[in-house]
Amino acid sequence: MAKYKNGWLLLLFIIIGIVLGGLVAEAAKGVSGISWLSYGQTIGTVDGNLTTIDLGVIIFTIALQIKLTVASIIGIILAIIVFKVI
Repeated sequence: MAKYKNGWLLLLFIIIGIVLGGLVAEAAKGVSGISWLSYGQTIGTVDGNLTTIDLGVIIFTIALQIKLTVASIIGIILAIIVFKVI
């Protein structure tokens, strides 16, 4: 597997870690013992600050928003560890 390791695979692992961490954060939001996993900050554009490109026929609206939580950071770290191990 070592010859197949590249940046794209690492990026895929990190995205999977972020998604799984986000799912854990949403699930832990209401649980009293582990609600700290859902603590985080939203980074990116807000509702009124979108970039819109009007081409006459097609209108593109571009926005980027990342919700960074404790669980997603743990997911990123675990994804990097798993990537290093395999």
